[in-house]
Amino acid sequence: MASRILKNTLSSSALLLGGFIGVLALPSHADPQQDQQKFQRHYQQLFPKLKLPDYADGVYAIDPIARQSWLAIEEFPPYDEAIEQGEALFNTPFKNGHRYADCLPDKGIAIAHEYPRWDRDKGEVITLARAINDCRAENREAPLPYEKGDMAQLLAFMAFTSRGKPISITIPADDPRALAAYQQGKDFYYQRRGQLNFACATCHVQNAGKQLRSEILSPSLGHTSHWPVYRLKWGEMGTLHRRFRECLEQIKARPIPAQSPEFRNLEYFLSFMGNGIPTNGPSTRK
Repeated sequence: MASRILKNTLSSSALLLGGFIGVLALPSHADPQQDQQKFQRHYQQLFPKLKLPDYADGVYAIDPIARQSWLAIEEFPPYDEAIEQGEALFNTPFKNGHRYADCLPDKGIAIAHEYPRWDRDKGEVITLARAINDCRAENREAPLPYEKGDMAQLLAFMAFTSRGKPISITIPADDPRALAAYQQGKDFYYQRRGQLNFACATCHVQNAGKQLRSEILSPSLGHTSHWPVYRLKWGEMGTLHRRFRECLEQIKARPIPAQSPEFRNLEYFLSFMGNGIPTNGPSTRK
């Protein structure tokens, strides 16, 4: 019953798109920069009072009532402990005496806003979480689970060191593999799937700002800026890919594991769309 209500509510809202429908028809193989300009322009038209940096606050940039509660929580944020624990983990030597700082760019400090990155040698998108586990593998340490726990704490600390720095994702135009990965992430975002036949864009492009029962649907722009987050629903820290997986569950789609190529390419696309938005992770969400 709840699924039918959700589907019918959003299907009705989609009829109100009007001039915004063009965002869903981005050329299949457009230049990423052109995609980004069109994507950001869509939200500038939809929310003309917002500036680009405002999108770092997610739904709290467009929902004034929820924003008041969120700002109150942020005065004594529940993720402070995660930052401290993440810093301790970051500085703890591996069994061989090496540290994360020995195998991450710029010693791992203030680099979160530059991820995901395209790795020419590996020929794939490397997220910060994947870079952490690659570092562990180089030092013969077991990988960390990607959705919560130590990984979320490490990401919380590393995101904190990048606070205020604008998202800065590069897609090398001279490497067709990078362009293909970007395209795959973009295709994933607009492709309908699951029993509800939804795309990511159904909620966060087509219906951004519209109310679904008691919730306001957040805009896609800036979705990657504030992770990891302490979600009140979870009662703990969690990663972006945990949220991706949860979204698929909500639309009854085929499950995909965290840090799969599909999710890494999706993060690559979404992060590039948000270039210029300041990083403000970790953060708190409902």
